[in-house]
Amino acid sequence: MFENVIVGVDGRSGGRDAAALARRLLDPHGRLTLVHVHLETTAVVVHEFDSSAREEAQRLLQSEREAVGGEAEIAHAGGTSVAVGLHRFAEEHNSDLLVVGASRRGFVGRVLAGDDARSSLQGAPCAVAVSPSGYADSPNPIEVIGVGYDDSAESQGALASAGDLAGGTEAELHALILVARIRFDGSLTPMNGVMGTDPRLTGIARRLSRLDRVRVRPAYGVPVEELRSFGSEVDLLVLGSGRPKPEGQVVLDRTSKSLTRSPDCPVLVLPSVSADDRGGRASVATF
Repeated sequence: MFENVIVGVDGRSGGRDAAALARRLLDPHGRLTLVHVHLETTAVVVHEFDSSAREEAQRLLQSEREAVGGEAEIAHAGGTSVAVGLHRFAEEHNSDLLVVGASRRGFVGRVLAGDDARSSLQGAPCAVAVSPSGYADSPNPIEVIGVGYDDSAESQGALASAGDLAGGTEAELHALILVARIRFDGSLTPMNGVMGTDPRLTGIARRLSRLDRVRVRPAYGVPVEELRSFGSEVDLLVLGSGRPKPEGQVVLDRTSKSLTRSPDCPVLVLPSVSADDRGGRASVATF
């Protein structure tokens, strides 16, 4: 479970969706903070925020706190964009999770031109979670946690973190081993044939099957399609950062970008791991 969670809010439904998910992921003794970002585009804007705009932001935050049950701290932060403000706040306050809503008309929907929610998550200094649109109306208990697994250090970290979450929530843990499509003479190799003849893949499946409380399933196809289908069967989908970038940052690749844009279930993306931990491991499929 996460101990220091921040939620981006702006008075719209996306922030409330995010707050509902944050409560599911928060340690019982953890700290939850609702953060509203004001834009610092010019010195004039900053000065104006110090007067009437600050009072307006405070009213908005108090209203949001009441809307989510009143058990949260509130804070405002400045930044040249909402994403920059949230990242700065998370770093300054040592947050271990940032949660945002995916509603096009909610918080993430207005972060950047073109309703590009993914850009608000790129480069975050901690884990990030995205709640589906309307999640606050039916925040289902997290009973099944799914992990996209490709045997990379990132996916190993995701599996370990998902195991910790499962232990805190008594949820089932399901691991999806992704197998990319392979073509020989223009035809697709059947999945059973791939799994049966590749000792590395069968070894991965065998190793994960020995872990306590982990159900393993191989998947054959396009990773984003398989993960989206998998997401419809779980209450939380956990992914590792997919590309080797600065340690401790969240780095979205094509698959995680697609899955966080309009998720069918809550999606949690974990920060990247160090190069030493990455260790040059080969991947079953590229996330």
